Amino acid sequence: MGESFKQMAISGPLALAIGAAMIAGLVSILSPCVLPLVPGYLSYVTGLAGADLEAAVGTPSTVVTKSRMVALKSRVLAGSVLFVLGFSVVFTLTVALVANVAFTLQTNRNTLNLVLGVLIILLGLVYLGWIPGLQQEARITKLPAAGLLGAPVFGAIFAVSWIPCTGPTLIAVMGLATTTGQTDRAVTLALAFSLGLGVPFILFGLFFRKLLGLFKAIRRNSRWVTRIGGVLLIAVGVTLVSGQWLHFLAWLQTTVNFGEGTLL
Repeated sequence: MGESFKQMAISGPLALAIGAAMIAGLVSILSPCVLPLVPGYLSYVTGLAGADLEAAVGTPSTVVTKSRMVALKSRVLAGSVLFVLGFSVVFTLTVALVANVAFTLQTNRNTLNLVLGVLIILLGLVYLGWIPGLQQEARITKLPAAGLLGAPVFGAIFAVSWIPCTGPTLIAVMGLATTTGQTDRAVTLALAFSLGLGVPFILFGLFFRKLLGLFKAIRRNSRWVTRIGGVLLIAVGVTLVSGQWLHFLAWLQTTVNFGEGTLL
């Protein structure tokens, strides 16, 4: 298993797919239906509110001791990591399941690629806002208690209830994961997607005040992020439908030499 994973990890197509999966996660968190809610998520997964949350992620309105500040920052880090862990588990299990189902359909790969391609194109159109009514989240009203204990559960709920926001990019990652039918590949790409979505969330929590200008700039231009993401999704979908995706991977494998001893 370890040797097969190493061989997959040093292959050109997987290296490209990992980068694409991380970008997909980044596009998801920068989308207009996720990014504005990051401060609220931070409050929920840390159990902090009011002056404590302000001291942890912003400019405190009252004097806070150094030890208290360290404790608040540690709580933000713990809550953010647990939240990311929660949705990472759900995304990884989902992508691995889809990859294994796709493996059983290898004899119908052309049909599978066609279906995936059409679906990804449709989701790209959703990201562009050309299919109205499909950009609302499916809220789950019964939530765990706010705080560190509920953070991973809330992360899992986020993964399920915000499918309209994360679904388009996640399904694109699923498409990349099914090219070989290997579970290791699917898990790797799902983790890359989760990192692309999760690392910015953690950074926003720890450095919110320093990143506030960037946060506001991204919010102002977040629709452009989703539009670019939509165009990229449509491009991937078109290559799958036209049968050029595997040709592209084969060309990349023979053209780009990563070297036998180079990881990724």
